[in-house]
Amino acid sequence: MSNDWIFGLVFIASGLFSLIASIKDWNFFFGSIKARLLVSIVGRNGARILFGVLGFVIIIVGILSILGKVDLASDF
Repeated sequence: MSNDWIFGLVFIASGLFSLIASIKDWNFFFGSIKARLLVSIVGRNGARILFGVLGFVIIIVGILSILGKVDLASDF
C-alpha cells in the first residue's frame, strides 16, 4: 500500500467523521474548545454547515489522492 492510499484513507475517514458529526449534531464534537469558538461566531447551525462542507471537501481530496490526481504524500 503506497502513501497515497494511506493518506487518502485517512482523509476519507476524517472527512466522514466531520460530515457525520455535522449531520447528527454531536454535542461532544461541537462542545470542544475549538468548535465552540466557531459556534460562538456563526452559531450552531452555521458551524454544522461549515463542518459538513469541510468534511465533504476532505472526502473528495481523499478520493482524488487514491485515484492519483492529488499527491498528498510528496513530502514524506
